[in-house]
Amino acid sequence: MTIVTRFAPSPTGFLHIGGARTALFNWLYARHTGGKFLLRIEDTDRARSTEPAIEAILDGLSWLGLQWDGDVIYQFARAARHAEVARQMLAEGRAYYCYASPQELEEMRAAQRKAGVPMRYDGRWRDRDPKEAPPGVAPVIRLKATQSGKTVIQDAVQGEVTVENAQLDDMILLRADGTPTYMLAVVVDDFDMNVTHVIRGDDHLNNAFRQLQIIKAMGWPEPVYAHLPLIHGPDGAKLSKRHGALGVDAYRDMGFLPAALRNYLLRLGWGHGDDEIISTEQAIEWFDLAGVGRAPSRFDTVKLTNLNAHYLREMPDTTLLPLVLPRIVAKVGGKVDAIGLQRIERGLSGVKQRSRTLVELADNLVFYAMSGAPPIADDKASALLTPDAKALLGKLAPALENEKDWSEKRMEEAVRRFAEAAGVKLGQVAQPLRVALTGSTASPGIFEVLSVLGPAETRQRLLAASG
Repeated sequence: MTIVTRFAPSPTGFLHIGGARTALFNWLYARHTGGKFLLRIEDTDRARSTEPAIEAILDGLSWLGLQWDGDVIYQFARAARHAEVARQMLAEGRAYYCYASPQELEEMRAAQRKAGVPMRYDGRWRDRDPKEAPPGVAPVIRLKATQSGKTVIQDAVQGEVTVENAQLDDMILLRADGTPTYMLAVVVDDFDMNVTHVIRGDDHLNNAFRQLQIIKAMGWPEPVYAHLPLIHGPDGAKLSKRHGALGVDAYRDMGFLPAALRNYLLRLGWGHGDDEIISTEQAIEWFDLAGVGRAPSRFDTVKLTNLNAHYLREMPDTTLLPLVLPRIVAKVGGKVDAIGLQRIERGLSGVKQRSRTLVELADNLVFYAMSGAPPIADDKASALLTPDAKALLGKLAPALENEKDWSEKRMEEAVRRFAEAAGVKLGQVAQPLRVALTGSTASPGIFEVLSVLGPAETRQRLLAASG
């Protein structure tokens, strides 16, 4: 049997972090088993579904590296097929027409509220002859649900879960206007797509019992269900925007790498011993549903950022450069010349050790892209350029002119000699020197900076700062 999983988001907004994890788990399980990972856009809610949201979902999945198999399935386009199944169930006596008016249903619910009983359809048209239908009422088609016994799900994550069938009412399959309901559409699509494993958030667990009623009524094979615990914030509360529950596109904009985000999402609710750093290849090899825990996991932006820093450090410079260069170009007004690019390439290895995101990396590299004095970052940096410091920098410029070897080691020796000759401590030279060359009090090692900038650019920046 070929394992088939699916990710089925509703395009009413961005691809949020919980949806991204659900997609990842479906993708990993399909890849682990040599199966298929399908993508279905559940766009039946026409009022809320938007093209920008669809694009955001497709773009987010692609950026994360979760490539689906085959074409994208759009649920709304299959409405005729969904209606066909509802009418088949009607013809076979597994569903029936309900002519209850909206007013009748509201009166029924009001009575149930008053009596303090659960609100559910009372089956008033379950066994009535359609000939009794009042004139002018367009009927809905309702499922003739099993009223006795229990429905049991052997969930691959939650274990055995049971509900009394008496708690499940005769839900609507086809609305009065002929459009299918979500419950029907999901079941028909999963069957037609040959989905074997439904891996989704546990907020859908109650839906599973209702959907199984349709599956059993049609005599279709039951999928394996795996309902994932939801993600909470660090404080244990339901994940919200204040915790970092943003769209995947926002994490890309914040400078996170897709491999780091995949690794982090993998560890939100799934584990493999004490392993924290897990490559995609390892994840595919190791992933199984048995490793998914039942307790909600906690999203922690600090941990994600630290993990991202690891991936930045480990990424080859040749791979990292195309990712960070557009951000640098944007910061310097749209152009980096050949000399600036060369300095970025030489300085990248040192700077990435001190950066946690692509945003930080670009910020920390931008001074290499510039020609001439960099802007001073803040008051703390500006305060280091005292009159005495400027005088020292003015003297340092000619002192370095005779240096032929601009290696990091030789630069350190030259600056130390200068400080000794000037009768000052190394820090009294190095700190303002850092500001003059980088515009900031934080940068790669100052001797590394000197080596990367080279004699001409160093002289230009020293003279500008000392003037």
